[in-house]
Amino acid sequence: MNNSEAPQIRTERRDAAENRQRILNTAIKLFEQNGVEKVSMNQIAIEAQVGSGTLYRRYRNKGELCLDLIKENVDQLFDDIENYLEHNYSNPPSRRLKGILSLFIRFRERKAQLLTGVEDLSSTNSLRSGMQSPLFNELHQLLVELFDEMNTTEPTNFNSVFRADMLLMALRRDSYSFQRDVRGYSPEIILEQLCALFIGIK
Repeated sequence: MNNSEAPQIRTERRDAAENRQRILNTAIKLFEQNGVEKVSMNQIAIEAQVGSGTLYRRYRNKGELCLDLIKENVDQLFDDIENYLEHNYSNPPSRRLKGILSLFIRFRERKAQLLTGVEDLSSTNSLRSGMQSPLFNELHQLLVELFDEMNTTEPTNFNSVFRADMLLMALRRDSYSFQRDVRGYSPEIILEQLCALFIGIK
């Protein structure tokens, strides 16, 4: 690369960073005003004054955009989980699992709108893609490891992967919102009932 090309590349990188920030700022404003579900990718592109091609090159769908918006919060969630597990490594796996669920439910309460977007990664198959998002993949791995550990100390007929799948389904937006908004259960009661159902503790 010759010297004359370097300023051009730096300008392109700066433009890309500015476009990304403009997209994120516009998206969070529209999401707060209208809700994630009612905002389209084209609306974000128009409001942010970027081409739809520019938007889709960076974010294939609203789920990826929402994940970028809450990335720091997601990183903090898993830092909190890691710290919790380190400080409670001597506790039974069932107790550690309850601690992880408590941390996630608090996160879900604080970031409900953006998590809706992350879970609806694909409009054509939101269930499958939502369950395969990076956030849920990492949670799923943690749950499976703890369920496996529980099976070594308390042998059961439960399959750890299936058990983790079902628990995460209960924590997804549709199920969780139904229990909160229709049944009227508090986050504390939801946690207690999930632990009783999936872990066998209160």
